[in-house]
Amino acid sequence: MTNSTAPVVVIGSGLAGYNLVKELRKLAPEQDILVITADDGRNYSKPMLSTGYGKNKSADELAMSSAADMAAQFNITVRNNTRVTHIDTDAHRVFLGEEPVEYSKLVLAWGAEAVSPRIEGDAEDRIFSINDLEDYAAFRAAADGKKRVLIMGAGLIGCEFANDMTVGGFECEVVAPCDHVFPTLLPQDAANAVQRGLEGIGVKFHLGPLVTRVSRDGDGVSAALSNGVEVKADVVVSAIGLRPRLDLAVKAGIQVNQGIVADRLLQTSAKDVYTLGDCAEVEGRVLLYVLPLMSAARALAKTLAGTPTEVSYGVMPVTVKTPACPVVVNPPAADAAGRWIVEQEGNDVQAEYRNEAGDLLGYALTGAKVANKVALNKELPAIMP
Repeated sequence: MTNSTAPVVVIGSGLAGYNLVKELRKLAPEQDILVITADDGRNYSKPMLSTGYGKNKSADELAMSSAADMAAQFNITVRNNTRVTHIDTDAHRVFLGEEPVEYSKLVLAWGAEAVSPRIEGDAEDRIFSINDLEDYAAFRAAADGKKRVLIMGAGLIGCEFANDMTVGGFECEVVAPCDHVFPTLLPQDAANAVQRGLEGIGVKFHLGPLVTRVSRDGDGVSAALSNGVEVKADVVVSAIGLRPRLDLAVKAGIQVNQGIVADRLLQTSAKDVYTLGDCAEVEGRVLLYVLPLMSAARALAKTLAGTPTEVSYGVMPVTVKTPACPVVVNPPAADAAGRWIVEQEGNDVQAEYRNEAGDLLGYALTGAKVANKVALNKELPAIMP
Protein backbone atom coordinates (compact mmCIF):
# COMPACT_ATOMS: atom_id res chain seq x y z
CA MET A 1 0.00 0.00 0.00
CA THR A 2 1.32 3.43 -0.89
CA ASN A 3 2.48 5.69 1.92
CA SER A 4 1.98 9.16 0.48
CA THR A 5 4.28 10.66 3.12
CA ALA A 6 7.18 8.43 2.10
CA PRO A 7 9.88 9.97 -0.10
CA VAL A 8 10.34 9.71 -3.82
CA VAL A 9 13.25 7.29 -3.98
CA VAL A 10 15.67 7.51 -6.91
CA ILE A 11 18.11 4.65 -7.38
CA GLY A 12 21.16 6.00 -9.20
CA SER A 13 23.15 9.23 -9.07
CA GLY A 14 24.27 9.53 -12.68
CA LEU A 15 23.03 12.05 -15.21
CA ALA A 16 19.57 10.46 -15.19
CA GLY A 17 19.09 10.41 -11.44
CA TYR A 18 20.50 13.82 -10.64
CA ASN A 19 18.89 15.59 -13.59
CA LEU A 20 15.53 14.19 -12.53
CA VAL A 21 16.16 15.51 -9.02
CA LYS A 22 17.00 18.96 -10.38
CA GLU A 23 13.84 19.07 -12.49
CA LEU A 24 11.60 17.70 -9.74
CA ARG A 25 12.93 20.13 -7.18
CA LYS A 26 11.89 23.06 -9.45
CA LEU A 27 8.31 21.80 -9.48
CA ALA A 28 8.00 20.36 -5.97
CA PRO A 29 10.13 22.38 -3.54
CA GLU A 30 8.91 20.48 -0.48
CA GLN A 31 8.92 16.94 -1.88
CA ASP A 32 10.98 14.51 0.21
CA ILE A 33 13.58 12.97 -2.12
CA LEU A 34 16.04 10.18 -1.33
CA VAL A 35 18.81 9.21 -3.76
CA ILE A 36 20.42 5.82 -3.22
CA THR A 37 23.59 5.10 -5.13
CA ALA A 38 26.15 2.30 -5.14
CA ASP A 39 28.99 4.72 -5.96
CA ASP A 40 30.27 7.77 -4.11
CA GLY A 41 27.46 10.01 -5.34
CA ARG A 42 29.57 12.72 -6.93
CA ASN A 43 27.85 14.69 -9.67
CA TYR A 44 29.70 14.52 -12.99
CA SER A 45 28.98 14.27 -16.69
CA LYS A 46 29.65 10.74 -17.90
CA PRO A 47 30.41 11.83 -21.49
CA MET A 48 33.36 13.79 -20.11
CA LEU A 49 35.11 10.56 -19.07
CA SER A 50 36.38 10.20 -22.64
CA THR A 51 37.89 13.72 -22.62
CA GLY A 52 39.90 13.40 -19.43
CA TYR A 53 43.30 12.63 -20.90
CA GLY A 54 43.14 15.23 -23.63
CA LYS A 55 42.26 17.85 -21.00
CA ASN A 56 44.60 16.29 -18.40
CA LYS A 57 41.77 16.00 -15.88
CA SER A 58 41.80 13.69 -12.88
CA ALA A 59 38.61 12.07 -11.61
CA ASP A 60 38.40 14.71 -8.89
CA GLU A 61 38.70 17.46 -11.48
CA LEU A 62 35.91 15.95 -13.62
CA ALA A 63 33.57 15.87 -10.62
CA MET A 64 31.36 18.94 -10.37
CA SER A 65 30.14 18.43 -6.82
CA SER A 66 30.17 15.88 -4.01
CA ALA A 67 27.23 13.89 -2.70
CA ALA A 68 27.12 16.21 0.31
CA ASP A 69 27.09 19.25 -1.97
CA MET A 70 24.20 17.80 -4.00
CA ALA A 71 22.27 17.00 -0.82
CA ALA A 72 22.69 20.54 0.47
CA GLN A 73 22.03 22.28 -2.86
CA PHE A 74 18.80 20.43 -3.64
CA ASN A 75 17.61 19.66 -0.12
CA ILE A 76 17.68 15.91 -0.67
CA THR A 77 19.09 12.92 1.15
CA VAL A 78 21.86 11.02 -0.61
CA ARG A 79 22.87 7.60 0.63
CA ASN A 80 26.04 6.89 -1.28
CA ASN A 81 28.14 3.72 -1.37
CA THR A 82 24.88 1.91 -0.66
CA ARG A 83 23.39 -0.96 -2.65
CA VAL A 84 19.72 -1.79 -3.04
CA THR A 85 19.50 -5.55 -2.68
CA HIS A 86 15.77 -6.13 -3.20
CA ILE A 87 12.63 -4.28 -4.30
CA ASP A 88 9.19 -5.18 -2.93
CA THR A 89 6.79 -3.37 -5.26
CA ASP A 90 3.68 -4.58 -3.40
CA ALA A 91 4.89 -3.15 -0.09
CA HIS A 92 6.43 -0.05 -1.76
CA ARG A 93 9.79 -0.77 -0.18
CA VAL A 94 13.37 -1.15 -1.26
CA PHE A 95 15.80 -3.07 0.91
CA LEU A 96 19.37 -2.15 1.72
CA GLY A 97 20.40 -5.55 2.98
CA GLU A 98 17.99 -6.12 5.87
CA GLU A 99 17.02 -2.45 6.12
CA PRO A 100 13.67 -1.55 4.51
CA VAL A 101 13.12 1.90 3.01
CA GLU A 102 9.60 3.00 2.08
CA TYR A 103 8.83 4.96 -1.05
CA SER A 104 5.79 6.76 -2.42
CA LYS A 105 7.24 6.65 -5.93
CA LEU A 106 10.32 4.76 -7.04
CA VAL A 107 12.57 5.71 -9.96
CA LEU A 108 15.02 3.21 -11.44
CA ALA A 109 17.88 5.28 -12.86
CA TRP A 110 20.78 2.91 -12.32
CA GLY A 111 22.00 3.04 -15.91
CA ALA A 112 23.86 0.49 -17.99
CA GLU A 113 26.73 -1.80 -17.16
CA ALA A 114 29.79 -2.51 -19.24
CA VAL A 115 29.74 -5.82 -21.07
CA SER A 116 32.54 -7.96 -19.63
CA PRO A 117 34.94 -9.58 -22.09
CA ARG A 118 35.15 -13.35 -22.03
CA ILE A 119 38.73 -14.08 -22.87
CA GLU A 120 41.42 -16.37 -21.55
CA GLY A 121 44.59 -15.36 -19.74
CA ASP A 122 45.92 -14.31 -16.36
CA ALA A 123 45.80 -10.52 -16.77
CA GLU A 124 42.19 -9.85 -15.86
CA ASP A 125 43.25 -7.22 -13.32
CA ARG A 126 44.90 -5.22 -16.11
CA ILE A 127 41.70 -4.99 -18.19
CA PHE A 128 39.55 -1.95 -17.37
CA SER A 129 36.01 -0.91 -18.31
CA ILE A 130 35.51 2.83 -17.81
CA ASN A 131 31.82 3.27 -17.14
CA ASP A 132 31.76 5.73 -14.24
CA LEU A 133 33.94 8.18 -12.34
CA GLU A 134 35.32 5.55 -9.97
CA ASP A 135 36.27 3.35 -12.94
CA TYR A 136 38.04 6.32 -14.48
CA ALA A 137 39.97 7.00 -11.29
CA ALA A 138 41.07 3.35 -11.05
CA PHE A 139 42.17 3.34 -14.68
CA ARG A 140 44.13 6.57 -14.35
CA ALA A 141 45.99 5.09 -11.39
CA ALA A 142 46.80 1.93 -13.36
CA ALA A 143 47.86 3.87 -16.46
CA ASP A 144 50.00 6.39 -14.60
CA GLY A 145 53.49 6.35 -16.08
CA LYS A 146 52.48 3.92 -18.83
CA LYS A 147 52.47 4.48 -22.58
CA ARG A 148 50.87 1.59 -24.49
CA VAL A 149 47.12 1.04 -24.41
CA LEU A 150 45.16 -1.75 -26.06
CA ILE A 151 41.49 -0.85 -26.62
CA MET A 152 39.02 -3.65 -27.27
CA GLY A 153 36.08 -2.27 -29.26
CA ALA A 154 35.82 0.19 -32.14
CA GLY A 155 32.44 1.69 -31.36
CA LEU A 156 31.70 5.09 -29.87
CA ILE A 157 33.41 4.48 -26.53
CA GLY A 158 36.47 2.76 -27.99
CA CYS A 159 37.09 5.42 -30.63
CA GLU A 160 36.52 8.29 -28.22
CA PHE A 161 39.04 6.85 -25.77
CA ALA A 162 41.51 6.13 -28.58
CA ASN A 163 41.35 9.79 -29.63
CA ASP A 164 41.49 11.11 -26.09
CA MET A 165 44.34 8.94 -24.87
CA THR A 166 46.41 9.50 -28.01
CA VAL A 167 46.10 13.25 -27.50
CA GLY A 168 47.11 12.58 -23.88
CA GLY A 169 50.38 11.01 -25.00
CA PHE A 170 49.56 7.29 -25.17
CA GLU A 171 50.18 4.84 -27.99
CA CYS A 172 46.80 3.26 -28.71
CA GLU A 173 45.96 0.10 -30.64
CA VAL A 174 42.30 -0.77 -31.25
CA VAL A 175 41.09 -4.35 -31.82
CA ALA A 176 37.53 -5.15 -32.87
CA PRO A 177 35.81 -7.98 -34.81
CA CYS A 178 34.20 -5.70 -37.42
CA ASP A 179 35.09 -4.45 -40.86
CA HIS A 180 34.82 -0.76 -39.99
CA VAL A 181 34.70 1.44 -36.90
CA PHE A 182 31.31 2.44 -35.45
CA PRO A 183 29.74 -0.68 -37.02
CA THR A 184 26.27 -0.03 -35.59
CA LEU A 185 26.29 3.76 -35.85
CA LEU A 186 27.89 4.92 -39.11
CA PRO A 187 27.74 3.88 -42.76
CA GLN A 188 31.07 2.64 -44.05
CA ASP A 189 32.18 5.80 -45.91
CA ALA A 190 31.72 7.93 -42.81
CA ALA A 191 33.33 5.27 -40.61
CA ASN A 192 36.35 5.06 -42.88
CA ALA A 193 36.80 8.82 -42.64
CA VAL A 194 36.86 8.62 -38.85
CA GLN A 195 39.33 5.76 -38.95
CA ARG A 196 41.62 7.73 -41.25
CA GLY A 197 41.39 10.73 -38.94
CA LEU A 198 42.35 8.62 -35.93
CA GLU A 199 45.15 6.90 -37.83
CA GLY A 200 46.40 10.36 -38.72
CA ILE A 201 47.10 11.11 -35.04
CA GLY A 202 48.73 7.71 -34.49
CA VAL A 203 45.99 5.24 -33.57
CA LYS A 204 46.59 1.74 -34.94
CA PHE A 205 43.63 -0.51 -35.84
CA HIS A 206 43.23 -4.29 -36.02
CA LEU A 207 39.75 -4.71 -37.49
CA GLY A 208 38.40 -8.22 -38.02
CA PRO A 209 40.11 -10.32 -35.35
CA LEU A 210 39.08 -10.95 -31.76
CA VAL A 211 41.27 -10.75 -28.68
CA THR A 212 41.40 -14.37 -27.53
CA ARG A 213 43.86 -14.17 -24.62
CA VAL A 214 45.42 -11.47 -22.48
CA SER A 215 48.43 -12.64 -20.50
CA ARG A 216 50.79 -10.95 -18.08
CA ASP A 217 54.03 -9.84 -19.69
CA GLY A 218 56.26 -8.28 -17.06
CA ASP A 219 54.57 -5.07 -15.91
CA GLY A 220 52.38 -5.09 -19.02
CA VAL A 221 50.32 -7.54 -21.05
CA SER A 222 50.51 -9.54 -24.24
CA ALA A 223 47.26 -9.92 -26.16
CA ALA A 224 46.82 -12.77 -28.62
CA LEU A 225 44.47 -12.04 -31.53
CA SER A 226 42.47 -14.63 -33.44
CA ASN A 227 44.48 -13.93 -36.61
CA GLY A 228 47.75 -14.87 -34.94
CA VAL A 229 48.96 -11.31 -34.27
CA GLU A 230 50.32 -10.47 -30.83
CA VAL A 231 49.86 -6.98 -29.37
CA LYS A 232 51.97 -5.74 -26.47
CA ALA A 233 50.50 -3.15 -24.13
CA ASP A 234 50.76 -1.80 -20.61
CA VAL A 235 47.02 -1.68 -19.88
CA VAL A 236 43.81 -2.71 -21.64
CA VAL A 237 40.54 -0.81 -22.00
CA SER A 238 37.47 -2.95 -22.65
CA ALA A 239 34.95 -0.92 -24.65
CA ILE A 240 32.92 -3.75 -26.18
CA GLY A 241 29.54 -2.35 -25.25
CA LEU A 242 26.99 -1.42 -22.61
CA ARG A 243 23.74 -3.11 -21.62
CA PRO A 244 20.95 -1.89 -19.35
CA ARG A 245 21.12 -3.16 -15.78
CA LEU A 246 18.15 -5.45 -15.29
CA ASP A 247 18.85 -7.86 -12.43
CA LEU A 248 17.01 -6.06 -9.63
CA ALA A 249 14.04 -5.35 -11.87
CA VAL A 250 13.81 -9.00 -12.92
CA LYS A 251 13.95 -10.16 -9.30
CA ALA A 252 11.19 -7.68 -8.42
CA GLY A 253 8.94 -9.04 -11.18
CA ILE A 254 9.11 -5.84 -13.22
CA GLN A 255 8.78 -6.40 -16.98
CA VAL A 256 12.01 -6.20 -18.93
CA ASN A 257 13.06 -6.68 -22.52
CA GLN A 258 16.29 -5.12 -23.78
CA GLY A 259 15.79 -2.59 -21.00
CA ILE A 260 13.26 -2.01 -18.23
CA VAL A 261 9.99 -1.73 -20.14
CA ALA A 262 8.19 1.60 -19.72
CA ASP A 263 5.34 3.46 -21.37
CA ARG A 264 5.57 7.10 -22.41
CA LEU A 265 4.84 8.20 -18.85
CA LEU A 266 8.00 6.23 -18.00
CA GLN A 267 5.85 4.00 -15.79
CA THR A 268 7.03 0.40 -15.54
CA SER A 269 4.78 -2.63 -15.15
CA ALA A 270 4.81 -2.06 -11.37
CA LYS A 271 2.59 0.54 -9.74
CA ASP A 272 4.41 3.74 -8.76
CA VAL A 273 7.70 2.52 -10.24
CA TYR A 274 9.26 4.56 -13.05
CA THR A 275 12.47 4.40 -15.03
CA LEU A 276 14.65 6.61 -17.23
CA GLY A 277 18.12 6.80 -18.65
CA ASP A 278 20.33 4.02 -19.95
CA CYS A 279 18.41 1.25 -18.19
CA ALA A 280 15.03 2.23 -19.67
CA GLU A 281 13.25 0.89 -22.74
CA VAL A 282 10.54 3.35 -23.71
CA GLU A 283 8.08 1.99 -26.26
CA GLY A 284 10.71 -0.41 -27.56
CA ARG A 285 13.56 2.12 -27.67
CA VAL A 286 16.74 1.93 -25.60
CA LEU A 287 18.62 5.18 -26.25
CA LEU A 288 22.00 5.34 -24.50
CA TYR A 289 22.52 9.05 -25.10
CA VAL A 290 22.21 12.31 -23.19
CA LEU A 291 19.45 14.13 -25.12
CA PRO A 292 16.78 11.44 -24.61
CA LEU A 293 17.74 11.29 -20.95
CA MET A 294 17.22 15.02 -20.51
CA SER A 295 13.82 14.90 -22.19
CA ALA A 296 12.83 12.00 -19.95
CA ALA A 297 13.95 13.82 -16.80
CA ARG A 298 11.81 16.86 -17.63
CA ALA A 299 8.72 14.78 -18.43
CA LEU A 300 9.03 12.46 -15.44
CA ALA A 301 9.53 15.36 -13.04
CA LYS A 302 6.18 16.76 -14.12
CA THR A 303 4.52 13.37 -13.66
CA LEU A 304 6.01 12.91 -10.19
CA ALA A 305 4.93 16.44 -9.28
CA GLY A 306 1.32 15.57 -10.10
CA THR A 307 0.90 16.41 -13.79
CA PRO A 308 1.12 13.20 -15.84
CA THR A 309 3.31 14.03 -18.84
CA GLU A 310 4.32 11.73 -21.65
CA VAL A 311 7.91 11.88 -22.80
CA SER A 312 8.60 12.89 -26.38
CA TYR A 313 11.84 12.49 -28.29
CA GLY A 314 12.46 15.02 -31.02
CA VAL A 315 15.42 15.06 -33.37
CA MET A 316 18.34 13.92 -31.23
CA PRO A 317 21.69 13.90 -33.02
CA VAL A 318 24.67 12.25 -31.36
CA THR A 319 27.91 14.21 -31.28
CA VAL A 320 30.90 11.89 -31.13
CA LYS A 321 33.99 13.19 -29.34
CA THR A 322 36.65 12.32 -31.92
CA PRO A 323 38.30 15.68 -32.69
CA ALA A 324 40.69 13.95 -35.10
CA CYS A 325 37.61 13.66 -37.32
CA PRO A 326 34.48 15.27 -35.85
CA VAL A 327 31.25 13.27 -36.14
CA VAL A 328 27.57 14.05 -35.76
CA VAL A 329 25.12 11.25 -36.48
CA ASN A 330 21.37 10.83 -36.33
CA PRO A 331 20.99 7.15 -37.19
CA PRO A 332 17.84 6.00 -38.98
CA ALA A 333 15.47 3.75 -37.09
CA ALA A 334 16.40 0.09 -37.22
CA ASP A 335 13.31 -0.74 -39.29
CA ALA A 336 13.64 2.24 -41.66
CA ALA A 337 13.51 1.43 -45.38
CA GLY A 338 15.83 3.47 -47.54
CA ARG A 339 19.42 3.86 -48.69
CA TRP A 340 22.48 5.94 -47.95
CA ILE A 341 23.36 8.74 -50.37
CA VAL A 342 26.95 9.84 -49.82
CA GLU A 343 28.90 12.96 -50.78
CA GLN A 344 32.55 12.98 -49.84
CA GLU A 345 35.61 15.20 -50.01
CA GLY A 346 38.49 13.48 -48.23
CA ASN A 347 37.41 12.96 -44.63
CA ASP A 348 34.46 15.34 -45.00
CA VAL A 349 31.49 13.03 -45.50
CA GLN A 350 27.80 13.84 -45.75
CA ALA A 351 25.75 10.65 -45.75
CA GLU A 352 21.97 10.98 -45.92
CA TYR A 353 19.60 8.07 -45.42
CA ARG A 354 16.51 8.65 -47.55
CA ASN A 355 13.47 6.57 -48.47
CA GLU A 356 12.07 6.10 -51.99
CA ALA A 357 10.06 9.31 -51.69
CA GLY A 358 13.23 11.23 -50.88
CA ASP A 359 12.36 11.84 -47.23
CA LEU A 360 15.35 12.17 -44.91
CA LEU A 361 15.32 9.46 -42.21
CA GLY A 362 18.86 9.80 -40.84
CA TYR A 363 22.29 11.19 -41.50
CA ALA A 364 25.98 10.89 -40.67
CA LEU A 365 28.37 13.83 -40.98
CA THR A 366 32.13 13.86 -40.55
CA GLY A 367 34.84 16.50 -40.70
CA ALA A 368 33.77 19.89 -42.00
CA LYS A 369 30.34 18.51 -42.99
CA VAL A 370 29.21 18.54 -39.35
CA ALA A 371 28.38 22.19 -39.96
CA ASN A 372 25.36 21.02 -41.98
CA LYS A 373 23.63 19.33 -39.03
CA VAL A 374 21.26 22.23 -38.30
CA ALA A 375 19.80 22.23 -41.81
CA LEU A 376 19.43 18.44 -41.84
CA ASN A 377 17.83 18.40 -38.39
CA LYS A 378 15.01 20.55 -39.80
CA GLU A 379 14.24 17.83 -42.33
CA LEU A 380 14.23 14.89 -39.95
CA PRO A 381 11.10 13.47 -38.32
CA ALA A 382 10.99 13.30 -34.54
CA ILE A 383 12.06 9.99 -33.00
CA MET A 384 8.93 9.82 -30.87
CA PRO A 385 6.68 12.89 -31.27
